[in-house]
Amino acid sequence: MDGERTLSSLSDTSDETEFYTPMPAGYRKGQCRYVVVFGTVMSGLGKGIFSSSLAKVLQDKGLTVAPIKLEGYLNRDSGTLNPFRHGEVFVLDDGMECDMDLGTYERMLNQNLTRLNFCTSGQIFSKVLDKERRGGFLGRDVQMIPHVTGEVKSRLRELAVTTGADVVFVEIGGTVGDVENAYFIEAIRELAFEEGPGSVCNVALTYIVEPSMLGEQKSKPAQLNLKALMAAGIHPHIIACRARHPASKKVREKIAMYSNVPMERVFSMHDCDSVYVIPEMLRGAGIDTAVLDILGLGDRPDTVREDAEREVWNDYIARFRETKHAVTIGVTGKYTSLRDSYASIIQAIEHAGVYYGAKVQLEWIDSAELTDDNVAKRLEHINGVIVPGGFGVRGVDGKLACIQYVRENAIPYLGLCYGFQIAVIEYARNVCGLEGASSTEIDADGPYPVIDILPEQKEIEGLGGNMRLGGHDVVLSEGSIISDLHGESGQIRLRFRHRYEVDPAFIERLEASGLIFSGRAPVHPIMQVLELPREVHPCFLATQAHPELTSRPLDPEPLFVALVRAAMVHAGVEEPQPTATLPRGPKRSNNHRNQEAPTG
Repeated sequence: MDGERTLSSLSDTSDETEFYTPMPAGYRKGQCRYVVVFGTVMSGLGKGIFSSSLAKVLQDKGLTVAPIKLEGYLNRDSGTLNPFRHGEVFVLDDGMECDMDLGTYERMLNQNLTRLNFCTSGQIFSKVLDKERRGGFLGRDVQMIPHVTGEVKSRLRELAVTTGADVVFVEIGGTVGDVENAYFIEAIRELAFEEGPGSVCNVALTYIVEPSMLGEQKSKPAQLNLKALMAAGIHPHIIACRARHPASKKVREKIAMYSNVPMERVFSMHDCDSVYVIPEMLRGAGIDTAVLDILGLGDRPDTVREDAEREVWNDYIARFRETKHAVTIGVTGKYTSLRDSYASIIQAIEHAGVYYGAKVQLEWIDSAELTDDNVAKRLEHINGVIVPGGFGVRGVDGKLACIQYVRENAIPYLGLCYGFQIAVIEYARNVCGLEGASSTEIDADGPYPVIDILPEQKEIEGLGGNMRLGGHDVVLSEGSIISDLHGESGQIRLRFRHRYEVDPAFIERLEASGLIFSGRAPVHPIMQVLELPREVHPCFLATQAHPELTSRPLDPEPLFVALVRAAMVHAGVEEPQPTATLPRGPKRSNNHRNQEAPTG
C-alpha cells in the first residue's frame, strides 16, 4: 500500500513539460556568452589550439574566460587511455586525468584548470543514471532529449557560475557525424535557443585537403561536413580552415558560399612555426572583433590592457624566432612514434629554449632499441637526455643503459616520473652495488626492490585506486640545485601521476653513496626530487613529478631551464645568458590563476 502511494505521489508531481533545463544556483540566462568549436572532416586538427588562442585574445581584452572540453567516450576520465591512441594524459592540479587539450588551455591562458573544465560522456551518463535511481526525474522516462542534453547544458552553466566567466569556450571532441558526440551538438543547439540571440558563437574547424598529385587545394570534404553540421541545427558564424599552406581565396570563397559565412569570417589556420602565433593571426584577421560583434560584447575590451598583454606575448614570439644556439636533446621513451604522447614535454622544452635563446632539436630514441652495446653510438651527438614518464616493463633495459651512460659521461640528464625511478634503480645497481636492484613493477621477486608501492598506498588499493594524482607540495633541501633553481629553500608545488615510490628502507644507503634526495613530501617519506652534486655531474636531475605540466611560455619550468642551459654548455656555449626575466615569485605555484571548484 505504501509503495502504491509513493508511485501515485511521484505520478501526481511529475512535470509533463518537454523542457528540462536544470539551472545551477545563481545562474541567470544571458549572464554568460558561449563560443563553441566543432570539428569537421577529421579529428586532430587543432580545435584546442584554435579555441585556446581565441580565448587568450579575449582574455587579453580584460574578459574572464573559462574553457571546457566535451569528450564523447564513456570513460569517466582519460587515465586509462593508451597514449598511442589518444596522446598524453594531462593531469590537473586537483587530480583530474584529462585530455591533452587541457594542457593547451593552461599554457595559453596561464591558468590552472579544474575537473569542471573537462567532461566526458561517462560523467554525463553517470550523473543522469544516479539521478534516475534517486527518483530525480519525477517518474518520467529518461531520454537523450531532454534529460541527457539537459545535463550537458547544466554542466556548461555550472562552469560559468563557478568561474564568473564572461565567455565560456566549449570544445566538442571528435568530428561532426560521430555517433558519440551527436548529443553534445544537440545540447549546444538547445543552449543557443534557451539563452537567446547573440548568446552563442559557433565556430567550425574544417580541413582543406591538398593532394600532392593535384597540386591544388580542394574544399569538397569541408563543404560536405559543413552541410552535416548545418543539418544538425548548427549554423557556424566563423569557419577556421586548417591546411598545410594558407587557404587560397578560391577555397575560402567556396566555403563562404556553401556555409553562408561572410568571407572575412573564413579564417586560414595554416601550419606555422609555433602554436603561440595563432592569437596574433586571429587578431590580424579580425576574428576577435567578429566574436565580440556576434556576442554583443563590443563595448567590453580594455584596450590599454590588451596592448600591454600583446607586447609581452609578441616579445616571446620574437625571441622564439631569434634563437641562436642549436642543441640536441634526446627523449628516450617507448611512445616516441607518436609525438602527442609527449606534448607537454615538447612545449616545456620550447619554453626553456626560448628563455635561453636556444633552438632545441628533439631527437626521439625508442628505448626498446637501446642496448649497452649501441648506447654510446646512439648518444654521441646528444647534448642532453630526458627519460619521460611511462608504465610497464617494455624498454626498461634501454632506459637503464641510457641513464648509466649519461651519468658516467657527464651528459645533462632530466628524469621525469618513471625516469626518476629508473635513475634510482641504475644508481642502486651500478654505484651502490645492489646487483639486481629493481622495481616491484618490473620484478616482483627481485632481491632489492628499491622502488615499491608504499604501505600507505597498498592500504587504499582495495578502495579502487592507488594512483597518487594531482598537485602536491615538495619540501626542498637548503642549498640544493632544485632549491637554487626555484630561488628558495622552502616548498614548491608539482603535479604527480604515479603508484611507485623509493622504498624508505633503501634511502639511507642510496644517500650514503652520494645520491641526494633534495625534494621530499612534507609528511610522508616520499622522495620527490633527486640530484647529483655539481662537482660530480654538470646536470643530473630527476623528479617523481611531471613538471612539464606546469611550464608556461612566459614562465618556463626551472628543471627544463636547467637542462637546456646545461645542454648548451655541453654543446660549447660558454656562460649561456637568459633572454628575459622570469616572472616567478617566492612560490611558483602562486603565479598561475587557479579557478576555485569542487574537488570531489
